Amino acid sequence: MSQSSLIVLNLILAMMMFGIALNLKLADFKQVVKQPKGPVTGLLAQFLVLPLLTWLVTLTVPMPAEVALGLILVSSCPGGSFSNIVTYLANGNTAMSVSMTGVASLLATLMTPFNFMLYSSLNPNTAALLTQINVPASQIFMIVGLVLALPLGLGLISARLWPNLAQKCDGLFRLVSLVTLFLFVLIALASNWTAFVAGASIFLLAVVVHNAMALGVGFASSKLMQLNEQDARAITLEVGLQNSGLGLGIIFTFFDSLTGMAIIAAAWGCWHLVSGMLLCFYWQRKDRQSERKKQLVNNNNKEVRCGS
Repeated sequence: MSQSSLIVLNLILAMMMFGIALNLKLADFKQVVKQPKGPVTGLLAQFLVLPLLTWLVTLTVPMPAEVALGLILVSSCPGGSFSNIVTYLANGNTAMSVSMTGVASLLATLMTPFNFMLYSSLNPNTAALLTQINVPASQIFMIVGLVLALPLGLGLISARLWPNLAQKCDGLFRLVSLVTLFLFVLIALASNWTAFVAGASIFLLAVVVHNAMALGVGFASSKLMQLNEQDARAITLEVGLQNSGLGLGIIFTFFDSLTGMAIIAAAWGCWHLVSGMLLCFYWQRKDRQSERKKQLVNNNNKEVRCGS
């Protein structure tokens, strides 16, 4: 990818974070402190459990080093704004989802480069690949900070200084940034289409299984902590719908020659849209069935009372 394209991609990622921040308030962060059980459960699943399990999978399941490196990178990324949208549609705890995205994005400034470099170095195959490329960790920290922390801070300041304008621009920022990022995902796949077709079975299987594992980690963590249904949905989606756009930004900046790595992140970016919406539709259907059962019980109870 050309230097100008890299700058545009990083600006888009920064714009996405700025858009997320426009919908955040200091009260959201205070809420995490006041009621930490749900958010802390999600954040631990996001930054500790998922990267660890991903690393174990790359050690035990034979796969190309580039694929393993791509999976480790995606698992190290925080949840994106798409998780907030799907959580809302799935009748989950949207407020907690938005709060978690904000906190996770701040933590990701440190945790994403740390987890990626740590687990990549602990796998002999990916460690050898990193050694060949020789990317300084400080540069990854800097890029992630510029793409995540800086626009998030500017967004929070803008939302506080100009709340009405921020509210009007929030939806527009989300829509434009998501559509544009999706175009970059398609470009990444198109640019590596020959390699993708040649190893489609490996790439698709890796992405689908890994995404299912991520969703499972979020769901299992929330149930283990005995959280309610709304919180469980928010955590499941926050952990399972990664900000693969951030992964693409890192790949195009530092690992442009690793085709398999780019395909994994791009395929993740497409597939998590599908899996997130499928899960959303399942929960919506479940809620409708539950509501019908309640109405049926209420109707039966009324008939019993009338008959008596």
